Amino acid sequence: MKILAIDSSGLTAAAAVIEDDIILAEYSIQTGHTHSQTLLPLMEEIRSRIGLDLETIDAYAVAAGPGSFTGLRIGIATVKGLGVSIDKPVVAVPTLEALAYNLYGAGSLVCPIMDARRSQVYTGIYEFTPVAGGCMMRPLLKQSAMAFEDLCTRLNELGRPVIFTGDGIPVFAEKMKELLTCPYETAPAHMSRQRAASLAALALAYLKGEIDSGFEGEVTDADGLTPIYLRLSQAEREKMERGKREDGAGE
Repeated sequence: MKILAIDSSGLTAAAAVIEDDIILAEYSIQTGHTHSQTLLPLMEEIRSRIGLDLETIDAYAVAAGPGSFTGLRIGIATVKGLGVSIDKPVVAVPTLEALAYNLYGAGSLVCPIMDARRSQVYTGIYEFTPVAGGCMMRPLLKQSAMAFEDLCTRLNELGRPVIFTGDGIPVFAEKMKELLTCPYETAPAHMSRQRAASLAALALAYLKGEIDSGFEGEVTDADGLTPIYLRLSQAEREKMERGKREDGAGE
């Protein structure tokens, strides 16, 4: 099965094509440019380098969120555009699940963290359990938005070794030292940001029915594809706050 995967949920723009257990191509870049400037050129580079005929793609995969509101819209709009021209199944993969899948087979707990601003993170806690022929990923904490202090409390209560991955690592590195009592480490560079190949591999597991009901992704079509937002955007929060102030002033 051949899958084209796109991830623009965070700082990294990434695209990959896998066929069963082989990575045919994987490109990623993290620059000051917006994903609208980088994502389509990445995909075009893949198409030209491997002679990709989109008609041969069996499914699309996209990081559905949480993450950058603008980045999510770009990735989902791109997949919707592909779906209009070539109708294939779409796997909407939660961003934190795909980040955790970078560390497939880890013996420690895996905790992806994305900086959500205001001292909060988008996060989840996952473990890999050995099964015949591989590992099964299981969520101990489904992806959530929470204060980093609350996440540390949860990890300390579990008391197990943990590996962090994600762009929140440099942001909260000092807080980790201050707040964590459980053993922890941080993922190396090649595992600490979004990877489209990991996204594609997890999407394949979804398509094969190897993901249990504890996860939040889904197999859908381009029309049914919607982003996963764990909290309101800044503009929406500010609008609500203005509304509350105006209501209070009118009392």
